[in-house]
Amino acid sequence: MKKTIEDLEDLSGKRVFVRVDFNVPLDEDGNIADTTRIEKSLPTIKYLLSQGARLVLCSHLGRPNGEKKSNLSLLPVAKELMNMLPLTKIKFSFQSVGEKVEQATHELKNGEILLLENIRFHKEEEKNDPLFAKKLAKLADVYVNDAFGAAHRKHASTAGIARLLPNAMGYLMGKEVNTILNVLENAKRPFVAVLGGAKVADKIYVVLNMLKRVDVMIIGGGMAYTFLAAKGYSVGGSLIEEDKIELARDILEEAERSNIPVILPVDHKCGTSFSGAVKEQIIHKPDIPEHLIGMDLGPKTIKIFKKYIRRAKTIIWNGPMGVFEFDNFSEGTEEIAKAVAKTKGVSIVGGGDSVASIRLLNLEEQITHISTGGGASIKLLEGELLPGIEVIENKNKFIPAKAPEKKKKENKKNN
Repeated sequence: MKKTIEDLEDLSGKRVFVRVDFNVPLDEDGNIADTTRIEKSLPTIKYLLSQGARLVLCSHLGRPNGEKKSNLSLLPVAKELMNMLPLTKIKFSFQSVGEKVEQATHELKNGEILLLENIRFHKEEEKNDPLFAKKLAKLADVYVNDAFGAAHRKHASTAGIARLLPNAMGYLMGKEVNTILNVLENAKRPFVAVLGGAKVADKIYVVLNMLKRVDVMIIGGGMAYTFLAAKGYSVGGSLIEEDKIELARDILEEAERSNIPVILPVDHKCGTSFSGAVKEQIIHKPDIPEHLIGMDLGPKTIKIFKKYIRRAKTIIWNGPMGVFEFDNFSEGTEEIAKAVAKTKGVSIVGGGDSVASIRLLNLEEQITHISTGGGASIKLLEGELLPGIEVIENKNKFIPAKAPEKKKKENKKNN
């Protein structure tokens, strides 16, 4: 078991470097479009403030590739955080490291916050540069990682700094890790996985790992067409990965040997081009005509998928069932979202479009756990250890006892 913030002692007056995930979506005007990730960090922030800590918050925003870009500044996040914590003094640093920043951390009073500028403005961050990690470590006495969305990245602020300071996981990180791992190891049966998204390559290791654990695997979205092609069906102009067809065939054969049903679409909602403006056409069989592109689940497939979901005692859903961004091809994803929300068992949803559909339909309260980290949750489902979690200290660190012989010698000397 990894240490959590409640395992940290005597935090009053200490500078605590908290790696949060404030990688929020911005609209065309640079305003925050969704504050969920900021809100999810508040329990950890509030707990540390209640302990009298001096917080140094660190996050990335977007992909500036080591360059300073004003449209990816965390200043709007600082303003939003001030609105959420009106009684807390919050300062913003336009720099992430250096003597001025270090001085600013020492000037913090108990219960105050300093938010650093976008850490990815420094190319050393993504390289996990050890010297850069040391600069970050100078800003604090203790390290807390609460950025589950970045836990699969071996960066200076997620891995490098943790090796240099006493550390622990925040509440969000702990909840994410414990919930997913507990479900993987102790799932109530039937255990159903629903996987979607565009490419087999993105989820191949998830499929392989989950096959060992689930009772039923449902595959929809763009990746389904590669599996259908592997079974010999015509997929028309649908998205397929030619180089993954043989692999998909091997997976289907392995599933059959293990007696794990892999449920694929049996009908489709298609279009003549990849556009939301085209008129949808229902194809009432697995084969898709050459001139059409599979864009969503057909009505019969939706019924079949929902039947398995309804029976599930545990369900994990990751990835959309169709081209969710086009309204006329969003029905499959929305219907699966409703079905997952209605299940009486444990439900975990991850992945941008899957989560977006849950929120669009106001179903959040009906889902057991909504993951904040798409890439990180995928890695956990693959069975991987995440760099940002692996470096966190274990509870009850083993301290080797002195050998009895050595004690006897020391006793003789004392006599």
